[in-house]
Amino acid sequence: MKKLQLQVNLTSYSSENELPEAEQKLVQQAKEATYKSYAPYSNFHVGAALLLEDGNIITANNQENAAFPSGSCAERSAIFWAGANYPDIKIKSIAVLARPGEGSVFQPVSPCGNCRQSMLEYEHRQKEPIRLLMLQPGGGIIATESIADLLPVKFDADDLFGK
Repeated sequence: MKKLQLQVNLTSYSSENELPEAEQKLVQQAKEATYKSYAPYSNFHVGAALLLEDGNIITANNQENAAFPSGSCAERSAIFWAGANYPDIKIKSIAVLARPGEGSVFQPVSPCGNCRQSMLEYEHRQKEPIRLLMLQPGGGIIATESIADLLPVKFDADDLFGK
């Protein structure tokens, strides 16, 4: 038996102000998107903002449903909407932020497994990495340069077709 070790590379920013201006705006719009979420069951409001290569920003939020799991996470809502409406425009980066309750205090959260897999599909589809921005514990932002960083043992279309 041989144990293998996987490594995930993250970039840590002590504050949003260290990000490029376009990504600062992306983080702000993800925060704003949380205030439009529909989360009457969990009371956990998540917002996502996608930066497209043409400079447009797409925002979305979680939408819950009494018939679990019929709702949709913010990340999947945003990425599916972008894919449906801008199928030929690449996604450069995505910011995901969350806040519990009705206040304005945001907490670190990373995408669930379903969202990670869905974002990975778009990364594979566009043959270019998507940068992911999230809050980090203690403040500031952490970023991955690719969704694949969060799924080091990933499954994508190459696995289906033996590439």
